[in-house]
Amino acid sequence: MDMVIRTAVPADYTELGEITARAYLADGHLDFNEDDAYLKVLRDVAGRAVLAEVLVAEHDGQVLGGVTFAAPGSPLADIAGPDEAEFRMLAVDHAARGRGVGEALVRGCIERARAIEGVTGLVLSTQRSMAGAHRIYVRLGFERTPERDWAPIEGLKLLTYRLKL
Repeated sequence: MDMVIRTAVPADYTELGEITARAYLADGHLDFNEDDAYLKVLRDVAGRAVLAEVLVAEHDGQVLGGVTFAAPGSPLADIAGPDEAEFRMLAVDHAARGRGVGEALVRGCIERARAIEGVTGLVLSTQRSMAGAHRIYVRLGFERTPERDWAPIEGLKLLTYRLKL
């Protein structure tokens, strides 16, 4: 599929926020309801765009998914060291799944990380239930880093991966 990976603009924020929220809700990755605080974070693309670069995958003017790329020093980087970039909240609209959107977004993060002088790795945290995303990470050369696994809240252990650049 012919798609463009680009920086999100304000006109994308609401749509991408809904794509991200729906992906987490529908896939059962978190046990929360419409009033959950993290769901508000997932929908707050405008807030993320102030602190990091939000990327979207677009095809024929339609946003298919997005991801948040946190360069070194970004307050949105949870596990990155000083010489690492990180990405978060990778989400693809259900109707666009299986078309390479997720992989294209991850490749966009890899390109951005490689373009930053001194960055030696790209890291991420993921849930055990996100098996489809795990396949993308492994295919692109990411390796599991179990020594960095962590729990942002009790009962939610996140797995970590790193790509050496």
